[in-house]
Amino acid sequence: AAAGLGVAGLAACGRPEAGTLPTATYIPQSYDDLYPGIQTFMDTLATASGGRLSCDMYDAGTLLGAEQLLPGLLLGVADVMFQTSSYVSSSYPILGVMELPFGAEDFAKQRRAVDPDGPLFALVNEQLAVQGVRLLGGMPCTFEYLWTVDRPILEPADVRGLRVRVAGEIEGETVKALGGAPVFMGSSEVFEALERGTIDGLMSYLGTIVSRDLQEIVRYGTRAHFGAYTVDAYCRTGWYDDQPPELRAALDQAGRALYRDGTEVMTGVHDGDYLTAVLDGGVELVEPGGAELEAFRAAVGPVYGRWHDMIGDPAVADRAVAMVDEA
Repeated sequence: AAAGLGVAGLAACGRPEAGTLPTATYIPQSYDDLYPGIQTFMDTLATASGGRLSCDMYDAGTLLGAEQLLPGLLLGVADVMFQTSSYVSSSYPILGVMELPFGAEDFAKQRRAVDPDGPLFALVNEQLAVQGVRLLGGMPCTFEYLWTVDRPILEPADVRGLRVRVAGEIEGETVKALGGAPVFMGSSEVFEALERGTIDGLMSYLGTIVSRDLQEIVRYGTRAHFGAYTVDAYCRTGWYDDQPPELRAALDQAGRALYRDGTEVMTGVHDGDYLTAVLDGGVELVEPGGAELEAFRAAVGPVYGRWHDMIGDPAVADRAVAMVDEA
């Protein structure tokens, strides 16, 4: 009964002009690359709303764990959540367009594609609205590389038979397309799994490597756009629509700040501190080019077909891919 009262009490905070919004993420403040953007969102929302909306943050999974965030949001346990797209793109396949391997030639294009004022953002929210969720804004994480312990991955054949940790469905499809076996597990479990030989490597962005001290155990990183995801702020569509116009504008402004300023901080941390930490840890970074890169591109082609099936509407899928191409 006490737990039920707690949920009811939190849900009651979701009324229009509630003031304090229960806000949740699994991301801890120790993520120097991601948490500053989350903090910027919260600070901007308080300022832009003239103090009428403020976030009561439960981070590091203290209210809702990574797998509970989306159900908790929909139930009204939280009014705002920050989540990585890879955790929810199986429920909301449109988000997978930003996770597709080699979907953008470079990070600058990936970054432009998720601009809250761009056409893809509008298309994503059009799709999400059917399921009662609204995207407020997000940070595109730098590309995911393949990291291994025993030998570098120089061509698709090198992945064959490897057990590779992934965090989402699109990542899993990419590993399968390359001939590997995807292993789904949380980032907190990866160090021990690598140490024990339960997995041979992982697909991840730079932040996971450093935040989990994986540079102490992985020896090779293959730099190519094997995947990507975004870290986003979400709320319920009905809750957003119930807010008066000036508070909807404040929420939108906070989402833009997360995208603009949060991404700027994240890339600075990656290009500076995190890359240095990986290299200082003795990790050898290899970068395929020319024929090798084209071989990887060709090998992951089936992932696009799988994602089209997940979307279930070829016209929507084609529009989304074109919007990334044209960003």
